[in-house]
Amino acid sequence: MSRRQWHELPPAVRGEVQSQTGPILRVTPVEAGSISDFAAVLETRDGRFFCKGAVEANPMGWMHRNEARINPYLPAQMPRLQWQVEADGWLLLGFEYVEGRHPDLSPGSPDLPAVAATLGAMAVALTPCPISKVQAATVRWADWVTPEAVDGQTLVHTDVTPHNFLLHAGGMTVVDWSMPCRGAAWIDTALMVVRLIRAGHSPDQAEAWASQIPVWSTGRREAVDAFAAGVAALSRDRH
Repeated sequence: MSRRQWHELPPAVRGEVQSQTGPILRVTPVEAGSISDFAAVLETRDGRFFCKGAVEANPMGWMHRNEARINPYLPAQMPRLQWQVEADGWLLLGFEYVEGRHPDLSPGSPDLPAVAATLGAMAVALTPCPISKVQAATVRWADWVTPEAVDGQTLVHTDVTPHNFLLHAGGMTVVDWSMPCRGAAWIDTALMVVRLIRAGHSPDQAEAWASQIPVWSTGRREAVDAFAAGVAALSRDRH
């Protein structure tokens, strides 16, 4: 999608942002992602922020508002929302900036243990689901799996692309909590297994990797298999 640059935002929007941050010294556009109409790192005298947002007409713009609502309930190591600006038809969110790189998911990558540890810790920290008003996995995948296969009480991320994982000296941070749901604790691990297979792992290798994550063993084999088949069908339909 074609994104707006900082200087293309309405003056009222830029003014509201700078009322939160102070003068913007440098803006570095961020190209990753497909929903936001604006995404950039904003540098100020006091530090940096990751800012993203959408215009009112963006049909997926609700995801930004959803992420803002959910952010206070996330584990402490996730980037905190610092400010929210609504002006002149725009919604912009400003998050703590995290310096890091995306993990390598290929076979033999030294990043894989950190990914596993992060998924395991997330499942523990977000069980029971800390927020009441969030879509249930039984609704999200209703057309693809039987409800009992994915039902659960864990807040799961669901968009486990490596672009949403940042590896840094302090560990690993997961960003973009714009479309989580409440479901089985193993869902994020199962979705990562799919990512590993796409990255070159055999199904057996990917499942062996998943076995080190404690919540993986909590899923009934038939439920996990049904979910995997549903995700595969959904992926085919989208392409």
